[in-house]
Amino acid sequence: MIELKDVRKSFGEVEILKGINATFDTGKVNLVIGSSGHGKSVMMKCMVGLETPTSGSVIYDHRDFTHLEYKQIREVRKEIGMLFQGTALFDSLTVEQNVEFALKMFTNMTPAERRDRVDFCLEQVDMPGINQKFPSEISGGMKKRVGIARAIALDIKYLFCDEPNSGLDPITSRLIDELLKSITEEFKITTIINTHDMKTVFDIGDDVVFIYEGNNEWSGKVKDIKTSGNEILTRFIEASQFH
Repeated sequence: MIELKDVRKSFGEVEILKGINATFDTGKVNLVIGSSGHGKSVMMKCMVGLETPTSGSVIYDHRDFTHLEYKQIREVRKEIGMLFQGTALFDSLTVEQNVEFALKMFTNMTPAERRDRVDFCLEQVDMPGINQKFPSEISGGMKKRVGIARAIALDIKYLFCDEPNSGLDPITSRLIDELLKSITEEFKITTIINTHDMKTVFDIGDDVVFIYEGNNEWSGKVKDIKTSGNEILTRFIEASQFH
């Protein structure tokens, strides 16, 4: 479980996050939605340590990430996987080398153990046998799968995904959604997905946090979104259905 307690973030005089309180449960697909420029990405960056909150706390299973010592922060980061919007694979490395990158950095595994782990992770995303291919030799959807394999290489507890369906066709998007859902449930991961894709929200989401003008405007179960009674959320959903 991850908790945000009164998280604020300012850049100069501009306050982007205005006191976010939210809870993201273990074994659930937690969706963060909202229009561009309202603070979703800044919130996610604060959660993983790419930005430091101006005030407030980000708590990973009772560990206050924002106030830990460097060594403790490093231990938490070993438990975090990230799937970036552009996959962020290293073009000069093979698929195998991309997936094992964090293993070489954070573990004392032998080369044989790393290869076994890479094979296991590629099997989890239904991509066995492509170890020696380079990113330029595989499709966009395959790159996303490799990105997921790399994200789970360290036996993570928390998975952050930034627009995982960006640039993908509808069929591939649904495959990525189903993959993220199954990995979350099978490995009991706390998954947080930042998305504009309302089909993703309704198809695989458990809980939702709706960010508007730097505030947690609404949060609750996916099944309750359409009856939330929140006019701002309703307008956002109606507008999203046209995209």
